[in-house]
Amino acid sequence: MIEHLPTIAQLLKQLQQVPYLASKNIYRVVDYLLTIEQDKAEQLCKAILDAKYNIKQCDSCFVWKEHNRQCSFCDNAKRDATILCVVETWQELIAVEKTGGYNGLYHVLGGVISPLDGLGPEDLTIDQLVQRCIAPIQEVILATNQTPEGEATAVFIASRLKKQAIKVSCLARGIPVGSSLEYMDRLTVFKALNERRPF
Repeated sequence: MIEHLPTIAQLLKQLQQVPYLASKNIYRVVDYLLTIEQDKAEQLCKAILDAKYNIKQCDSCFVWKEHNRQCSFCDNAKRDATILCVVETWQELIAVEKTGGYNGLYHVLGGVISPLDGLGPEDLTIDQLVQRCIAPIQEVILATNQTPEGEATAVFIASRLKKQAIKVSCLARGIPVGSSLEYMDRLTVFKALNERRPF
């Protein structure tokens, strides 16, 4: 079998360590890497190494940034510095940004509290978030995912911010736009009913 070729075995071993790369796709990725032109393979390797050497997290919001440049969020004078949106990862930040409806600052937690995965509050950037919640910050939006871990993380953060003179809000929960009640799970319908608002 192809895995017995030492070089391919090593490549497969490295690719298997990449999270979110489905095992069934690993052979396709290897095939792609072996069949692309040499210069394209070199460009890919260079892009990975460049990103590894030149990208770091912002010391304030923990969003990725070029190490020798200012953060495009924290250092942008056009953004509303009184509102802070807390997200689990930078992927959620991108989702919020794509809406075009938010112009405040961000704070990336780096995950959620998940004891089963060995992640506690100390493994996230919660302490740094609490330290940031001083003037001019007036509101913190907890935009964690609506999973048990995301909810638990939001509750934990809210309890840590109780002593601050700051408004703490969360994203609306309930029925997605364009969906039918008959296809919704009970918890979604329950939350939609309990968090209803004036028409």
